[in-house]
Amino acid sequence: MAQIHWSLTAENDLRAIEEFIAKDSILRAISFTDRLIESAERLSSSPKMGRMIPEFSREDLRELIFRNYRVVYQLYGDSLTIIRVVHGARDLHGLVQQEPWILE
Repeated sequence: MAQIHWSLTAENDLRAIEEFIAKDSILRAISFTDRLIESAERLSSSPKMGRMIPEFSREDLRELIFRNYRVVYQLYGDSLTIIRVVHGARDLHGLVQQEPWILE
């Protein structure tokens, strides 16, 4: 079983997503983020279930798709860190240029 760590940036992404959805419905916002987290937690039993990110082509940098969101994570032996949670329409290269990711 891999240990899952959430970066501060990924936690902030989750909060922002929840706040955005809560403008329409607090219950839907809570439900959505809970399901997104549950989906990401499944990575502990199968860390390579996410695909390699096409923009980066690195075996250790992967993503899990949840609805319209990309849960970006990096593998480190028997642990992984969720780096970002971003909407699928966003440009990952642009995000990395604006706010460089700390990758091991």
